[in-house]
Amino acid sequence: MLSYFSNPQRFDQLARTLIPIFAVLALGLLAVGVYLSFFASPPDYQQGETIRIMYVHVPAAYMAMALYAALAAASFVYFVWRHALADAAAEVIAPIGAVFTVLALFTGSLWGKPMWGAWWEWDARMTSVLVLLLVYLGYMALRAALEDAQQAARTGAILAMAGIINLVIVKFSVDWWSSLHQPASVIRLDGPTIHSSQLWPLAIMALGYSFLAGWLILYRLRSQALRRRVRTLQRQREQAARAREEAVS
Repeated sequence: MLSYFSNPQRFDQLARTLIPIFAVLALGLLAVGVYLSFFASPPDYQQGETIRIMYVHVPAAYMAMALYAALAAASFVYFVWRHALADAAAEVIAPIGAVFTVLALFTGSLWGKPMWGAWWEWDARMTSVLVLLLVYLGYMALRAALEDAQQAARTGAILAMAGIINLVIVKFSVDWWSSLHQPASVIRLDGPTIHSSQLWPLAIMALGYSFLAGWLILYRLRSQALRRRVRTLQRQREQAARAREEAVS
């Protein structure tokens, strides 16, 4: 499948089809999710209106982790099979994942102040998510610092794959160590433990975030592919011009 869409024309056709679909779905789901989260759902019996931060924070944290998993998977595919599309995908995923991680940390801090009495606590979950942000930033900085494109891609892929260790820590930190965060309440073997009045807005927001991330990734991938095509055409024209000059001389 990846080899099939590594063809620039096939990928461009797929992207042109999916980009508007993902954009419409993202905007529609987020509009419905915001209405349900902030206007239709009831306040929590313990947290009151503060619970509404959850509808922004939890999907953002989910996307921060999901996008890093996608970044690591794309890096693995590039590292093993040298697919240019996989490397391009990893490169465009990183800043999007970093933005979602910043949103998760910021909203988590807003949520933590009224709940815990502090903007920040160095518990396992919060610290590991901060490390996740640093890995995202380190990946982008590493790629920008290396002038050789292939070396940057290969070294970045190694860093991204190594960062999976921290992703596992983020996921299981609440179970392994004492944490202010509550254990998983949505994705559980015995089913969600939160009420449907909170579960549905949360699920719709998470789905809207997912389509938003997909739209941004495809849009940036297509833009990058078009830039590469333009650079290739420019090099071909320059080579043709030099060949004509040499033929004349």
